[in-house]
Amino acid sequence: MKKTLLATAIIGALGASAAAQAATVYDQDGTKLDVYGRIAMGIAGGGPEYNDADEKIDNSEEFVDVYSRLGLRMSHEVNSDLTAFGRLEWRFKGDERYTDSGFTEIRQSYLGVQSKQYGTFQAGNFDSFYNQFVSLPFDVYIDRGLEFAGHPKQSRGDSIGYYTPDLQGWTAFLQLKHYSERGELEPVRDEGNVVAAQGGVRYEQGPITVGLGFVDDVVRGGGNGEMLGGLIGSYAVNDQLSLRLGYEGRENSDTLGGGFDTVGLGGTYTTGPWAFAADIYNVDPDGQDDDRTAWSLGSYYKVSSNFDVFLELNQADQQSINVTLDGRDSEISADGDDVYYLTGARYHF
Repeated sequence: MKKTLLATAIIGALGASAAAQAATVYDQDGTKLDVYGRIAMGIAGGGPEYNDADEKIDNSEEFVDVYSRLGLRMSHEVNSDLTAFGRLEWRFKGDERYTDSGFTEIRQSYLGVQSKQYGTFQAGNFDSFYNQFVSLPFDVYIDRGLEFAGHPKQSRGDSIGYYTPDLQGWTAFLQLKHYSERGELEPVRDEGNVVAAQGGVRYEQGPITVGLGFVDDVVRGGGNGEMLGGLIGSYAVNDQLSLRLGYEGRENSDTLGGGFDTVGLGGTYTTGPWAFAADIYNVDPDGQDDDRTAWSLGSYYKVSSNFDVFLELNQADQQSINVTLDGRDSEISADGDDVYYLTGARYHF
């Protein structure tokens, strides 16, 4: 079974950034510079009918930018074992609302060294290692659909990380993110400087990939101050079909709540220029009577090596909410939320 062929087919069909077309600007004497990016536009509509404040919102359709970006990849071969590297990536908005401020985010900006013998160390602003090594099998959608921790989880800036080389299928990783009080007026907040750690192991052998990891989900980074853990894996049935199964949970905080248990099941099927993805999750929030069932579907067609079109559907199954009707407080079910949809096209360069 050729697992690498399946992975390449899936990544190619979905147009993931890791496989984006790149132009090599310079490649000489062990030094290389690539320029890459994508322009992506689409139409989005539907989705939740109420916001976090339980207010009715307009969820009609609109033209949107779909995470367009521009990036640089740099590397220099120090010797036969050691390579120094850097990456810089901007996210820009390609629609009319951002004509005066198109570049809205520095998405990646980090540097590091990679040794074939000793592993990779990097520092700066990069995707969560937990996402890269644990929850990645489910991170297949362009927009919504991932219910496990994604790439910003306790990451993106002021971070250092290390992962080992492949050790007979095993890779171990550790990342630390620092939240600083530098420059704040005294007295600083009670918790002061905070370090959020994440780590774990991934095993890849033949058609099987399994990741086990944890994240210290500190409040400063949007967590509840408790530990988050996950066990997520995938299995390549053949060169076209890959299945995935995972569990992720976080302890409940006595003061902030926020505990949950999430189980996900899904798969990706590729045939020729087509790829299809489907996932379903059961989310059990601590302290709430009802579970939440979320699902996502995606279809992708690769027109050429640089151009693809897509359609994604997502139903997040919003919980029951409290609203005021005719001057009285009432609880209504939002289970009938409109299905969120996104369709469009992307050009990679």
